[in-house]
Amino acid sequence: MKSVCAWLLGSLLWLLSGPSQALQLHLDTEGLSPAERRVSQQLIDQALASLPPSFHQRLQQSVRLRWSDELPANVYGSANQLLARLELNAQLLPKLVDGSAASEQTGRAHGTLQRELLASLLHELTHLYDRARLWNTETQHLQQNCRRRVVSAGLIGLPAECRGQTARRFTLSDDPRLLDLAGWPQYVGRRGQREQHNGQVARSPDGYELSNPREFVAVNLEYFLLDPSYACRRPELYAYWQAHFGWAPGAKTPCSPQFAYLNAGSDFGRQPLGQLDPERVYAVDYLLAEANSEWVSRFGHSMLRLVICAPGRPRGPACRLDLDQHLVLSYRAFVGDVQLSSWAGLTGGYPSRLFVLPLSQVIDEYTKIELRSLASVPLKLSRSEQDALVRHAAELHWSYDGSYFFISNNCAVETLKLLRSGSDAAPLNDLDSILPNGLLEVLDARGLADTSVLADPREALRLGYRFDSYRERYQAMFEVLKSQMPIPQQAVEDWLDLPAKQRQPWLAQADLRTSAALLLLEQAAQRRQLLRAQEQIKQRYLNARDNSGADPDLAKAGSTLEQLLASSGFLSRPAELLGSQGYGLPQAAEWQQLQASSAERQQQLRRLSDNLEQEVRALLEPTQVAELEQAEANLSQLSQHLRALHKANGGLVLP
Repeated sequence: MKSVCAWLLGSLLWLLSGPSQALQLHLDTEGLSPAERRVSQQLIDQALASLPPSFHQRLQQSVRLRWSDELPANVYGSANQLLARLELNAQLLPKLVDGSAASEQTGRAHGTLQRELLASLLHELTHLYDRARLWNTETQHLQQNCRRRVVSAGLIGLPAECRGQTARRFTLSDDPRLLDLAGWPQYVGRRGQREQHNGQVARSPDGYELSNPREFVAVNLEYFLLDPSYACRRPELYAYWQAHFGWAPGAKTPCSPQFAYLNAGSDFGRQPLGQLDPERVYAVDYLLAEANSEWVSRFGHSMLRLVICAPGRPRGPACRLDLDQHLVLSYRAFVGDVQLSSWAGLTGGYPSRLFVLPLSQVIDEYTKIELRSLASVPLKLSRSEQDALVRHAAELHWSYDGSYFFISNNCAVETLKLLRSGSDAAPLNDLDSILPNGLLEVLDARGLADTSVLADPREALRLGYRFDSYRERYQAMFEVLKSQMPIPQQAVEDWLDLPAKQRQPWLAQADLRTSAALLLLEQAAQRRQLLRAQEQIKQRYLNARDNSGADPDLAKAGSTLEQLLASSGFLSRPAELLGSQGYGLPQAAEWQQLQASSAERQQQLRRLSDNLEQEVRALLEPTQVAELEQAEANLSQLSQHLRALHKANGGLVLP
């Protein structure tokens, strides 16, 4: 009954008052001393001065503020939309009066009690603004007629023909662009629906923002208005608010043109902390790894390639040759255990994170180890769309920690969401694909990807639009062997599967060209043998762990491997390095801590990697050790044979 009365009272107040010309915030002075009135009015004046002019003009409400004894101790403020009334916690008023609020630290994000009260007042005003009615001349005229009818007839409630004119409409928290940036993107495959879970959980200024879009709007407007570093920490959201209000706060920290990131490469000897400058990004490619027979890879893998120019090189096509500068954005399931579970991948048991990797490692990983080709297809984005995409990717690198689902939230889905939210390109809004190869097809069909670069295979390889699987190279080298020597094997896989001892007699018979082909094949055979040995040890460890009877040496190696996997987690979730310090993109003040923490973690990874290599070697079966030693002997023999042949043919001695 109480809520019904409040609704009727609110409706009557609205009917009688009509639209005001701008926001008016009045203090309820009942029971307040002169000193309490003075500090309260100062707080009101400070809040009104902090708001954008368009905020005042669009809200068009007369709002009352009172100090309430009914709020819980941990709640600073609340808003009542129907009564157009704000409340602040009266328990905090005495400290505002005696001045201690200006210095008392609250442990909350804004620091002092006085700043928290100001932020709370702005927060609650934003809730009113978010639900504000949008007025125009025609609507005002219709509503004035409705008011006259209600008052003259003594009606309770509004006639049916008037109710449509007074319907409330959200102005911010249901805006598609805001939802994309805030972490509630459109479902891929469920057009028009929004994801319910916000995965941007790391580096948040206030976890309350993640509860729903309305609170996200209110919390972020606090920081937009009060924090001079907001433009640097959340640049895309800052640009959104600035465009929405046609205004920005006067105080603003100068922003670095570069964004910090962690390189998740496997070279543990290098400093992982790097800086990404959007001005050096010439293009963004859709990078597709072809499918193979493994269950986790049967539909390919979606990635984005940042074509980054070498320092000092002007942006242009020549930047595609700076391969050592290029980075790959890859959503992957972070697996912190040695056992990959298909069930966990299907049910969201693995975190989905945005890895930043060197292009060279990605090429080796797919073409040499997994024997899968890569296609790098330029995306047709405007310069502004591309810059926005790079900025948003940098923000997600520090904030996103989602859940990987093999079907509904895989690499293709995550990549498409990044493209949508980052670029804000209209043709992407109704584009859907849950398969990596299918995503490339629909991007091409919409004119968003330039697949013509793949038309000429030789040119595509030469210009770096395609990186072919080493399977084709190995087969070509094997054909060289077959053409020069009576080798009985028919396929390259049969040759690579031969024991190294059986391949050794052929080495001395090879000429210069054939020896070069054999060298590449011996390297492939050695890599293949190492992977098999590692897999055997892993399976032995898992079986022993499950049966609670692990060999001590095996258990030690398994433990080291698990530590290595767990310790590498920071490379995909860099927010761990800064703990609760700051929010959004790291700033200059946090750089020193980032350098020290990342270097220390990287050294730990290197120690674990070195230890694992020694422990694994000791666990190999004698036959495996002999096989690896023979493979190393084959490589040494081939190197010497090649140098001798090269010298005999009048060339320089090879190193």
